[in-house]
Amino acid sequence: MSSSDSSASYIHLVQHLIEKCLIFQMTKEECMEALSKHANIKPVITATVWKELEKENKEFFESYKESQNKDRMAEEETSTMIQKMIL
Repeated sequence: MSSSDSSASYIHLVQHLIEKCLIFQMTKEECMEALSKHANIKPVITATVWKELEKENKEFFESYKESQNKDRMAEEETSTMIQKMIL
């Protein structure tokens, strides 16, 4: 196996792991942290592969970020409602 083959399969592995992070609705930062902690992948590598995926799949990532923002707002609204109920 040549070094270009092994680096290509490594990048493919990182890409596969990023896709798993996307299924769990992780942010780029959460994904970088998770892969660093659990798969021993340097955050800079995750960030680089993520950036390439964003370039290749612009529409997907735009709607992904949009849905994440909506989820965050919903979480904030829920915690505000709970706090009001407690008071």
